[in-house]
Amino acid sequence: MKKKQVVMDADGIERSLTRIAYEILERNKGTDNLIIIGIRKGGVSLAERLREKISTIEKTEIMYGTLDITLYRDDVLTTGKRPEIEKTYIPFPLDHKRVVIVDDVLFTGRTVRAAMDALMDFGRPELIQLAVLIDRGHREFPIRADFIGETLPSSLWENISVNLLDNRDIDEVVIEES
Repeated sequence: MKKKQVVMDADGIERSLTRIAYEILERNKGTDNLIIIGIRKGGVSLAERLREKISTIEKTEIMYGTLDITLYRDDVLTTGKRPEIEKTYIPFPLDHKRVVIVDDVLFTGRTVRAAMDALMDFGRPELIQLAVLIDRGHREFPIRADFIGETLPSSLWENISVNLLDNRDIDEVVIEES
């Protein structure tokens, strides 16, 4: 892939996450029964950052988990690749909780659909909300994000990469072309 354009730098990512944190608090009227869950791989670091921001704002700890959706994907057997299963960490029941699942990019909606299926194995939440850094459109499922850092219309032949300090040594969102 060839980098075409940087569409969000480190400051832009930080501003978006701060805004999303406040929006989550406002919509949920605080942190009672609130849980933040990052979807592996892209959403984990963003979820950790949101949890930290919300905890700092509200001066309280937020329950946090990570979710691997590999075996819940509808295309796991059709890609021809051997699935890499990572750890899911949800050490508490989700019954009657307000869950915010976090991912880096919302595209077709297949990852989010798989995440909702996976969450049901941990209980029945009162509410599931979705926070994403980038919404690029092109849905194949009727799924929308509740909290969006930036809407970034893109063509199908472009790729949106969210590079974060913990995995790429830089915070940026870039459009790439093959």
